[in-house]
Amino acid sequence: MGCDQTSAWQSLALLRSQQTQDWDIRGAFASDARRLTDFSLQAPHVFADLSKNAWDAQAEAALMALARERRLESWRTALFAGEAINTSEHRAAMHWLLRMPANGGELAAALSGNTALQQPLRDVHQTLDAMLALAERVRGDALITDVVNIGIGGSHLGPEVAVNALEDWVTTGKRFHFVSNVDGHELGHVLDKVDVRHTLFIVASKSFTTAETMLNARSARAWFMAQTAALSAEEQAQAVARHFVALTTNTVAAADFGIHTTLPFWDWVGGRYSLWSAIGLPVAIAVGAERFREMLAGAHAMDAHFVQAPLEQNLPVRLALLDVWYRNFMGYGSRCMAAYSHGLRRLPAYLQQLEMESNGKSVDRDGRPVRVQTSAVVWGEPGTNGQHAFFQMLHQGQDVVPVEFIALRDGGKHLGAHHRSLVVNAVAQAQALLMGRHDGRPEQHCPGNRPSTFLLLERLDPASFGALVALYEHRVFCSGVIWGINSFDQWGVELGKLLAKDLQDRIARKDWQGVDASTTALVRQLLLD
Repeated sequence: MGCDQTSAWQSLALLRSQQTQDWDIRGAFASDARRLTDFSLQAPHVFADLSKNAWDAQAEAALMALARERRLESWRTALFAGEAINTSEHRAAMHWLLRMPANGGELAAALSGNTALQQPLRDVHQTLDAMLALAERVRGDALITDVVNIGIGGSHLGPEVAVNALEDWVTTGKRFHFVSNVDGHELGHVLDKVDVRHTLFIVASKSFTTAETMLNARSARAWFMAQTAALSAEEQAQAVARHFVALTTNTVAAADFGIHTTLPFWDWVGGRYSLWSAIGLPVAIAVGAERFREMLAGAHAMDAHFVQAPLEQNLPVRLALLDVWYRNFMGYGSRCMAAYSHGLRRLPAYLQQLEMESNGKSVDRDGRPVRVQTSAVVWGEPGTNGQHAFFQMLHQGQDVVPVEFIALRDGGKHLGAHHRSLVVNAVAQAQALLMGRHDGRPEQHCPGNRPSTFLLLERLDPASFGALVALYEHRVFCSGVIWGINSFDQWGVELGKLLAKDLQDRIARKDWQGVDASTTALVRQLLLD
């Protein structure tokens, strides 16, 4: 049955209908002395304050009943058993295996009886060791001063957000560039900054056929060949082999391209979940093998928390249930991410892909229409920049938008007045959303009673970053289970690719039969006239 046909869903709908006005979060604090304690939770590397949200113990209990009625615990077991829960592509979703220690780590006991995972785990560590060895060689190569990662989607956003987040830990003296857009200006501006003799290109494409990635890769190779035109053909081929690396399963296509150093990953690794795989090579070059393993360890600690903690004390589960409550019962269509950390400036873009590509679905796992809203719109900017942009709407606009704050207790290298001002602003904004302003002139009035979540990291180091990303991965999975959708495919992405290829072919044939008038006119105006 659909999620809206369950008895728990009906109970939640009734609970919401009995409210005569918006939930009074301020009143909930006044009437419940334990609210802060009951709605706070420490998970590995992440402390969460959920107390400023528009729910109470009765609502959360009903949501927990929904999770159980939707068999969340069974789906979690299936995920970690390596079952083919990506039903439309008949694949497992074992990104969690990429960060599991060779001995099973904190999940060794739970997985000891699953012999089917033993060989994949050995393969993971064989590739991990090879990837980290390559990363250390590049780190030690003084001739390489620039690393250019060419990918798109998860092959781009994951490494980029990680390198940015861990920039305080980058000690190689190398510069990192990330190219994804098919707009030639992006690649062109990067190539203008680098020296052909001192640049390593990483081409990240599982199939080695991704249109945008391969166009950029071919253009980079053409630039490389033009810059080395004085060399013989044999010397050029050797230079390409030295300066280009492929992260792919298609070693034949990579060899045809001229690349002989390749690292694989597997069909059970989705692009937006691939940071932990060979796709993380730029991250390993940036921070080194030891720090990369710390990032994996932080994510594995969150995996263990997700598997072992009871639902009532399980942070990914509680966040996912809050998302369902807001999306389907409170009518909130978006969520603002406000990370008060320069290192996390690209996190909203990463989470946009993770959540909206995973759960932006309108059919369930059996191909039937989903009769409720699924993914919210995820957006945001780092604090304090957002305070001088869209926070005006958050405080006084007519749409209620839940805000998710992320802050660090330890600012690392940048302590003192800057960090103190940063975190005080984060706390003050959460307070302002809750309390509002009720004095002064009418135009100064802020209604308050606007919900927010506050996530606190001790510091932004590899382990805490790994835990934070794993937290969001599991949260997305849990809400997808509640809605009954497959969070691991992305057929909507494929449609645009198919139509772009069709238009390219039609341009070559000058054949516009059956194409709508607007599309035909735009192509002719942009490309033909």
